[in-house]
Amino acid sequence: MNCRFMFKLIKQFCLFFALATITFACQKKFDEFYKRPDSLEQPIYQQLQAKGRFTQFLKLIDKAGYKQTLSAAGYWTIFVPHDSAVTLYLTQNNIASVDAIDSASARKIVTYSLVYNAFKQERISDYQSNLGWVEGAAFRRRTANYTGIYETKNLSGQDIKAIASNRNNSGTLFYVDADNNNKYIPIFETTYMSGKSLTAADYNYFYPTSTYTGFNVAQAKVVEKDIAAENGVIHIVDRVITALPSIDQYIGSNPRYSEFKKLMDKFLVQYVLNQTVSQNYKAIYGTPADVFTKVYNNSLAFSPNNENFLKLQDNDGQADSYTMFVPENAALLNYINTVLLEYYPSIDALPVNVIYDFMNAHMWRTVVWPSKFATTYNSVGEEARFNPATDVVDKQVLSNGVFYGTNKVQEANVFSSVYGKAYLNPNYSIMTSLLNLDLKFQISNIYQKYTLFLISNAAFNAAGYYADATVSNNVNEQWRYTPPGGGTQLTGSSALVRLQRILNMHVVPGRDITSLTSPGVAMSYSGEFLKFDNNKIAAAGNYDAGNQATVVDKKTAKNGTVYYIDRILEFSEKTIGKHIETLGTPTTSPYNYFWNYLKASPIFNTTTGEIVQVASGSFYTFFIPSNTAILAAVNAGDLPGTGTAPNKVPKYTSLTSQEREQVDAFIYYHILNKKNIATDGQESGTFETLYKFPNGDPSTIFVNNTTPNTIVLNDMKSRSAGVTTASSNQLSTRCTIHLIDNYLRYK
Repeated sequence: MNCRFMFKLIKQFCLFFALATITFACQKKFDEFYKRPDSLEQPIYQQLQAKGRFTQFLKLIDKAGYKQTLSAAGYWTIFVPHDSAVTLYLTQNNIASVDAIDSASARKIVTYSLVYNAFKQERISDYQSNLGWVEGAAFRRRTANYTGIYETKNLSGQDIKAIASNRNNSGTLFYVDADNNNKYIPIFETTYMSGKSLTAADYNYFYPTSTYTGFNVAQAKVVEKDIAAENGVIHIVDRVITALPSIDQYIGSNPRYSEFKKLMDKFLVQYVLNQTVSQNYKAIYGTPADVFTKVYNNSLAFSPNNENFLKLQDNDGQADSYTMFVPENAALLNYINTVLLEYYPSIDALPVNVIYDFMNAHMWRTVVWPSKFATTYNSVGEEARFNPATDVVDKQVLSNGVFYGTNKVQEANVFSSVYGKAYLNPNYSIMTSLLNLDLKFQISNIYQKYTLFLISNAAFNAAGYYADATVSNNVNEQWRYTPPGGGTQLTGSSALVRLQRILNMHVVPGRDITSLTSPGVAMSYSGEFLKFDNNKIAAAGNYDAGNQATVVDKKTAKNGTVYYIDRILEFSEKTIGKHIETLGTPTTSPYNYFWNYLKASPIFNTTTGEIVQVASGSFYTFFIPSNTAILAAVNAGDLPGTGTAPNKVPKYTSLTSQEREQVDAFIYYHILNKKNIATDGQESGTFETLYKFPNGDPSTIFVNNTTPNTIVLNDMKSRSAGVTTASSNQLSTRCTIHLIDNYLRYK
């Protein structure tokens, strides 16, 4: 053999040996560095094996197919019942042994006990928001459990395969493919409970046979906590925690609420083909069956089968949940028959919005704790109107919310208020539509008093007003007005303007007028006054036409009284000046002297009745001195006159410029600017008049209107005048005219 070749071979061998030695040494160091530390805790499964007190739950894990999952790397929190807890569960459910539990049932128990991410007690009540941890804000955790595809019947009674919505229906989105709709498990830990001012009583309201310890999971209490494992944290509990149903599942499986379910199924549920899930299902199982998503109507506050809460943040289900109050069958049917169907022949005849409003009154987009009924508001802003001790017959913390079964319904504002008297009567649909534009929520507030004068569709039609879908594509402007006596027809927004002014005259805010038998006045929502007596009522336009409305029925609501009247209350088409002309023209009228001064003044237009500075769209009050008071002003030199005091008489014509200014100033000082006041005893104060001093400062009158049917005025010279009630409260266009027994002075 060539020596050079031998040398080369030896050199290569030595190099290989050296490299092998280095590699072996490096691998040894690598293994030593990355080997499992002796101090590292065993995985969850192995720890439970080693402790020896969890043999039965381990069998459930094996049956569920989760041994590998809980033996491998991961990041879990698991609530493990000890053997005694499992034995108790078997006894309570008449199960011979764990061996008698099938794999599907075992999987439900195990996966519901398994929470994503590892939480010790110190973190388990903290909310994982998008911006970071929020301490003490969480009482739920997402589990590995979900329902998936299930068998049910569609609305036609056909057997189908379905899957729940995993989002609240927005109108376009109600299902997200990548989301399993995992269930949540409730956790009652002291940090959260204290932060929300909750006590053991709140917990025991749902779990009366359990002991609240400050760390409870559903009905169980944690008896050993914060056991660290390689793949998470173990908490030992004294009860088996079974997968909780959703609100949708609970209602559907409980015959006590079958009538409520019928209502939901009939009006609020549809099954929509889910293309993606259907394709996957067919590919996996080799079946032609389609899968349908159970979708709730987007008019509801939430979808009762959605486990994900609002999903405004990924984990917002940790911090809050839904709440639903559901009446038992008897209570529901009684309310439907006596309230909702008082004027309708059947549930099918009801406007669907009535169903939406009824359902939403029972739905809260937040958790309602037993001690917080009065301060937690539903999706329409109403508190829970139930007595926790007497009205709630079934209380459950479920996977996606809190459920209360009740022996009464939530009396929604829209049904129990004055608004409900129109809303639930088809003969008043025109008025309901008009109320819906602006006033629905105001007059539905049962904590604010109202008096409502209801006008039937027939009465609106008799006055020339009609709902007409052909006049506009805008549903709010589908109105037509045809003057009964002839004239120009108005449609759309032009007719609506008149209707809204009329509507506002039929609503009296802030007062519950329980009787119309004695004379009185009331300010309507429009700012114009109404007069009533002997169960008749009128606005300015009714007096113009000589046709007061008559009360034909009366009902009481939670926030006021409703009067059914036989004709509309009409606004006046006349100017204020024309009404004063009517009042003052008769020579025997106590308004006659004032009228003569007004009509002779250049501020008055004798043709139109307009008065300078008196705008057609503003509010005013005219305090007109009686003839006797005018004579006193004339003889005091505060108005032009002829003759010698104390026997001077009014002078209306041939006035000097100074006398004209005197008359105009006198008139203006007796007119309240932008303020309409009548003898209703409602509003007192110092108010500006139309007269302004030469330097531009306003003049004022103090009005004492604290007692109904009595108004006393004080002028700027501390003189007083009283309203003569019998001749006052003369209604005009956005104005009330009063006769007073003295004249007023500003200087």
